[in-house]
Amino acid sequence: MARQCMAPMEGKGALGYWDRQAEQLVLYTSTQAPHIIRTALSEYLGIEEGLIRVIAPDVGGGFGGKSLLQPEELLIAWLALIRKQPVRWTEDRREHLIAAANAREHHYVMTAYADRRGRVLALDAEITVNAGAYSAWPVSVALEALHAQSNLPGCYDIKGYRCKTFSVATNKAPLLPYRGVAKPGVGVAMELTFDAVAHAVGREPADVKMENLIPAHAMPFNTITGGHYDSGDYPACLRTAMEQIGLSAIRARQKTPAADGRLIGVGFSTYTETTALGTRVFVFLGWPIAPGLEQANLRMTPDGGLEIRVGIQSHGQGSETTLAQVAYDVLGVDPARIKVVHGDTALTPYSTGTYDSRNMVMAGGAVAHTARVLAQRINRIGAHLLQCRPEEVQLQEGAVRGGRGQVSIREIAATYYYRPDQLPADVDLGGLEATVGYKPKVESGAIGCGAHAAFVAIDPEIGSVEILDYVIVEDCGTVVNPMIVEGQAYGGTAQGIGTALYEEMPFDSAGQPLASTLADYLLPGASEVPRMRLIHMESPSPYTEYGIKGVGEAGTIGAPGAILSAVNDALRPLGAEVLETPATPPRIMHAILRAKSRDAAVG
Repeated sequence: MARQCMAPMEGKGALGYWDRQAEQLVLYTSTQAPHIIRTALSEYLGIEEGLIRVIAPDVGGGFGGKSLLQPEELLIAWLALIRKQPVRWTEDRREHLIAAANAREHHYVMTAYADRRGRVLALDAEITVNAGAYSAWPVSVALEALHAQSNLPGCYDIKGYRCKTFSVATNKAPLLPYRGVAKPGVGVAMELTFDAVAHAVGREPADVKMENLIPAHAMPFNTITGGHYDSGDYPACLRTAMEQIGLSAIRARQKTPAADGRLIGVGFSTYTETTALGTRVFVFLGWPIAPGLEQANLRMTPDGGLEIRVGIQSHGQGSETTLAQVAYDVLGVDPARIKVVHGDTALTPYSTGTYDSRNMVMAGGAVAHTARVLAQRINRIGAHLLQCRPEEVQLQEGAVRGGRGQVSIREIAATYYYRPDQLPADVDLGGLEATVGYKPKVESGAIGCGAHAAFVAIDPEIGSVEILDYVIVEDCGTVVNPMIVEGQAYGGTAQGIGTALYEEMPFDSAGQPLASTLADYLLPGASEVPRMRLIHMESPSPYTEYGIKGVGEAGTIGAPGAILSAVNDALRPLGAEVLETPATPPRIMHAILRAKSRDAAVG
């Protein structure tokens, strides 16, 4: 897999100044994790955390690269501290491409041991990762190799497994967590390996993959690497993708040469997405700061509105909408009257931030638990105003109902703040504000899953690839907001298409980067991303609130394997095969020419 840049719409930026009145260092920065940035600044600058305030304004995408301490953040904070003057830095696109966080650049050697039907009995893998020059706080650049070996064999039920990993230090920019963290490489390696097994035994690759998947009745499933899959029907995901893409019709079309001379192929990728991993996993990974309880603070305003304060950072996930939905589900407050506050260490509870597709699982669970605490207090006040016992009333649609009447949350809030003389004698002294922590029942994460199907056409004269049809089958447990899930799936898949066909950060023999502008570093645009079809499946997690799982990284995981599999399926009549990403026209043409040379030599 080629080395990639993260290329968010907005590059990094930081502004630091000393607030003389508050006696506080203030840092505005483009980050996914304001609280751990404050912790890092405290450690490296040698000042107490209470003297530091970190604010993350609107962030134009992060994808993981902004979840860690950036060198520039530390330098800007240090200059502002010692000079007591505002200092600002903004990254331009050239700086981002040549010096910012990189990702991928894995090399896999895979050996599969299978029976005559293609049932894989054991897998032997060797993974080498070009880790770059140094680590970034608080993770090690060995994170990619570690994730790769622990996520193999993916969603396949393989009893024997051995893996060696190597993280190699070079003069390149460091590898940092990027949307999917090693799993796209795992997906490509597994899908192409199963394609090779199917070809060796003379069977349909999709059928061989289907027979090797972990069956639904085996859930929950303990993986051979010590992971734990909570729920999901992997065969059903793949079966749906096969039906929706029209596998039988494509196989029939392949028997007749196309009038335009292009070769068509179809490929599949079934994947898992580990989301909202718990404390023990990050301690094992060596993080000095590990996630624990995720807290939410909910506060009723005197006019019956609601403020939600969370430590996670929303930078495109739509958390402002989905967290308001959760609060509405419990309290019945109109979402239009709910304000979600995030991205400011002075206003929000401590959190390790946004990464690992954890926002909705962790912060959503915390909002639900906190809202239930408030609901009990609201019910008690409402019951008193209705002259009922608390067990005789119910909070429904923004009002407490009981006896022959009802009282709205707005009236209850006004009573609490403006007319305390009307409150019951045993009113909860915590008032209409609460902070509650939450974590899932187990720490192994909420494991999303799904399948991608790609139908492509290749021009064998020039090596160009066109995606004719694309199907996404997505299972993120209980879907809170379908539109947001669709946006995450489409956006992630667009990045996965970039991995498969376009994005590459090459270097010359002297170690100089060769893609320092967007004319050289190719990103998929509107003409390269096809119209996709998304099918939702739901297997709620038994361990999380509402059965929610994360979804943010799924598209980037599933797309590369499906597309590379489809490219090779199209090239199979020529005896050609592409085992590198991106599958650019030059690489495809080289594969075709190698196959022709090999055939000529044999002939």
